[in-house]
Amino acid sequence: MNGTSLTTICLALLLSCACGAKPNGSKNKKPKQVVPAIECDVRAGKINLPEFIVKCPAHCKETKQQVYGTGVFASISSICNAAIHSGIITNMGGKVIVRKMAGQNIYKGSNSNGVRSLSLPKWRESFVVSVGKPKKGVIYPSTLDYVPSRPTYVKTTGQKEAKPPAATTVLPMTTTPEPTTTTTPEPTTTTPAPTTTTTTPPPPPTTTKARAAVHKVRDAGLRRPEAGSAIRRPPSSPVGPVPRSTDSDGNRRVPLDTTHTRVEPVDAWKPEVNPYESGFNVREQEPVPRAPEPVSQGDPNCKVDLAFLMDGSWSIGKRRFKIQKDFLSDVAQAINVGVAGPMMGIIQYGDDPVTELSLKSYSNSREVKLAVDKIVQKGGLSNVGKALTYINRQYFSDANGNRGGAPNVAVVLVDGWPTDKVEEASRLARESGINIFFVTIEGPDESEKANLVETNFVDKAVCRTNGFYSLPVNSWFALRKAVQPLVKRVCDTDRLLCSKTCLNANDIAFVIDGSSSVGTGNFRTVLQFVANVTQEFEISDTDTRVGAVQYTYEQRLEFGFGQYNNKGELLNAIKRINYWSGGTSTGAAITFAADQLFSKSKPNKRKIMIVITDGRSYDDVRVPALAVQSQGVIAYSIGIAWAAQDELEYIATDPDKEHSFFVDEFDNLYKFVPKIIQNICQEFNSQPRN
Repeated sequence: MNGTSLTTICLALLLSCACGAKPNGSKNKKPKQVVPAIECDVRAGKINLPEFIVKCPAHCKETKQQVYGTGVFASISSICNAAIHSGIITNMGGKVIVRKMAGQNIYKGSNSNGVRSLSLPKWRESFVVSVGKPKKGVIYPSTLDYVPSRPTYVKTTGQKEAKPPAATTVLPMTTTPEPTTTTTPEPTTTTPAPTTTTTTPPPPPTTTKARAAVHKVRDAGLRRPEAGSAIRRPPSSPVGPVPRSTDSDGNRRVPLDTTHTRVEPVDAWKPEVNPYESGFNVREQEPVPRAPEPVSQGDPNCKVDLAFLMDGSWSIGKRRFKIQKDFLSDVAQAINVGVAGPMMGIIQYGDDPVTELSLKSYSNSREVKLAVDKIVQKGGLSNVGKALTYINRQYFSDANGNRGGAPNVAVVLVDGWPTDKVEEASRLARESGINIFFVTIEGPDESEKANLVETNFVDKAVCRTNGFYSLPVNSWFALRKAVQPLVKRVCDTDRLLCSKTCLNANDIAFVIDGSSSVGTGNFRTVLQFVANVTQEFEISDTDTRVGAVQYTYEQRLEFGFGQYNNKGELLNAIKRINYWSGGTSTGAAITFAADQLFSKSKPNKRKIMIVITDGRSYDDVRVPALAVQSQGVIAYSIGIAWAAQDELEYIATDPDKEHSFFVDEFDNLYKFVPKIIQNICQEFNSQPRN
């Protein structure tokens, strides 16, 4: 009986253990999403990924990092503050999914969740934010790929891009085979293992360097790559068994396979290594490295970011395509490419545009000429409009080497005429600050003009219609004669008028009411309004400049044009303005601004005056307003509370409804910031192009 009970108990225990145990490996463990953390000041444009997830820290709202747009944000916006503005996260931080989009023509500012977003007329890239909960099965990158500040790369298969070392050399793979994406076994003396096309780890120190001549990258391995240059992998050969060979000493060695190489720093080479020990004879020793060539500085008098749109359509044929390449090589030589001078890139267009050279690809004329020689004709139609859209939205970007401080210039080479419309694409490019030139070779004669998709396409496309931006060439064989005239024009930065945009081409004077009726608290609100408007512009001595006058019965120059050429310093100067208190003489203040500020305005600046007042003036405003407007000043009037509507209209430039605004309370001033910026930009972009 006892034996039967003991058996029953043992069986029960075994069954319970078996039921409780989970089968090993019956279910794959779900991969965990790793969310990289960022700081409050990280902008979407600085992360080189189309879609990603990040974790924002707490208290980003207090950092006041800038945000541009509502719902859809310009890529220069802070990711975290954009997420707070959209209500995706609170000020305590959290996870955010970011998705990149194409640029927008207008970004509207708004105030939401304690974050004030600003308006922007145009930007090349946008993004949207959403709650940081990935969809089922979606795993975002666990690390972020930031746009590098220096455009120097070495590319190797299977590796992320990295900056090249001071000098490089090519090392052979070791005899140990590596796993690969194929399943073809490689014959070895040991157990066979699948081969790989990934890069191999560095060999032991006793392995000597391979013969540079075999790889055809001799110069790349001996000299420091110049800024912006790239070392290209040789074309891959088919994957297959690697034959073994022996040298005169009977040592086994592997012939160099260009599909199994990586670029290594020359410091890894040990000078004391005997070349005979690794199976190479003495003729295969590496030559003594030459001294590194200095990076070309270029011509500082021609500091432009220059993009050529070369015609790759079938209509020009191979011979004329070669003439076009020779022309581009001559231009590269003539402008003296360099990091402190002009940087040159090339887009080839046919049915669609493709980047041949980015602005950061090469940093001297010699390298550009060698790269141009390797360009192969693409074929297709002559879709110039598509190409202009491409350079506006994608090409002139930080990632492609756009420097920001240099004018953007696009030179279109076209055989005959385009096969699509160019007017709208050109307008958007001009409004983004791109100076468009046209070099038309063998353009249409009178009998051929009926075949044009768009009549007067050159005048509709170029920056200005005064003849400076268009070079007609009668024959392809005369194209080289256009090199020097073109170089002279693109390097004349004072005449590159489309470099000026509505945000970087102004002298703006704020005329601020400091009378007793305003009060200390409301005066600080007025200064915040002035700062919000100023924040929208590009501030420097060569861009937009800002001055300020405060008035009561008397007038006081707070600071003049060019006194503060840094946006941060300028905003601090606005905050430091002390409230004066007194009467209201608006007319005298306008005259004072004309004498003290606009008399010192630069000829190529648009002169804008913004008068802010909360009451009726004790003096006449009509005569001073007409006088200052006759000097070319565009006047805006902002009235608050007890301001007189008739005086606001006298002060404002016609039409009044576009230049005169009124609010009941000081706290509502901020609402007019986007409208004022929009009006300034609309007026700028509607200027005649002659």
